[in-house]
Amino acid sequence: MKPMFEMLAGYNEWANRRLYEAAAGLTDVDYHADHGAFFGPVHGTLNHLLVGDRVWMHRFTGEGPLPTRLDEILYDDFAGLRAARDAEDARILGYVASLAPSDFDGTIRYRTISKPAYIEQELKLALLHVFNHQTHHRGQVHCLLTRIADAAPSLDLILYQREAGVGLISGAPPASSGPDRRAVR
Repeated sequence: MKPMFEMLAGYNEWANRRLYEAAAGLTDVDYHADHGAFFGPVHGTLNHLLVGDRVWMHRFTGEGPLPTRLDEILYDDFAGLRAARDAEDARILGYVASLAPSDFDGTIRYRTISKPAYIEQELKLALLHVFNHQTHHRGQVHCLLTRIADAAPSLDLILYQREAGVGLISGAPPASSGPDRRAVR
């Protein structure tokens, strides 16, 4: 299970980097304009992604900043937000790497923000939510970039896996037109 979460953490950092590189090409007006996404502009959605990660990392570790609203704007400028995103991605990578395989079977207890309640949840499922949440809102930013700039980077997980060499089997025969299902031994 740990290798899968390490892959998701690596993918998360890779996809965020690609998305920020694309967003850096927007004009300030387009970057801050409300284009109808749930959190408004590209800037609002990118801030929300950072808010979510900080909330969850605080729940996981008991450390770091803890935003109090899901629509909180943590940084008014792109450069500051990008630097904070890079630091949070490194923090997520480090956290996942620090977990022992048995930790994934543990639980965490936390209090929700929007509708305050106390929750106890399996760590592995909470972590899976974090990466799914990122994918969901990155998809919104990707859609905005496509609409605004008519171009957005590919964020497919399989592309990351190929670029990073994650899960590739060395010495595999060339791909054919049909499936090649091999028994796992």
